[in-house]
Amino acid sequence: MKELILGGVRSGKSRLAEQRANDSGLEVVYVATAQVRDEEMRRRIAEHQARRPGDWRSVEAGPDLAEVLRREARVDRCVLVDCLTLWLTQLLCDADETLLRREVDALLEALPALPGHIVMVGNETNMGVVPMGELSRRYCDEAGRLHQRVAALCDRVTLTVAGLPLAVK
Repeated sequence: MKELILGGVRSGKSRLAEQRANDSGLEVVYVATAQVRDEEMRRRIAEHQARRPGDWRSVEAGPDLAEVLRREARVDRCVLVDCLTLWLTQLLCDADETLLRREVDALLEALPALPGHIVMVGNETNMGVVPMGELSRRYCDEAGRLHQRVAALCDRVTLTVAGLPLAVK
């Protein structure tokens, strides 16, 4: 089972993903993509960590998310990735175009063959006005394209709004 859970900031997407992972009845590996770059992000990460059950193992992913997923996915395991858009942000800010394309393509190539239950979280950013800044517009474009391609490979896609899950696929 591959699933993508999308939503805006504080929409409940991470809580839903955590619930789905917990409900799977499988061993859970939490793949974290956020990097601590300021105190506010440190607090957000701590909030997420405090919610997780103690028996979940956490793995930090850098740009090589596909490699982490290939290593961690098992038939008897649920792998929760939180979140694709933070991973994409790091690639946009820290990597060149070649690395960004290579890592996105690697993820999309790896995903269909991964065993077990894979739950991925992403920020839906494309429901408002077109941002003014070039990097912000590029981020929205890249996130939209990534979500479309990942969603096409998933068995289930859910949009969260105000803490409520809406089945998309």
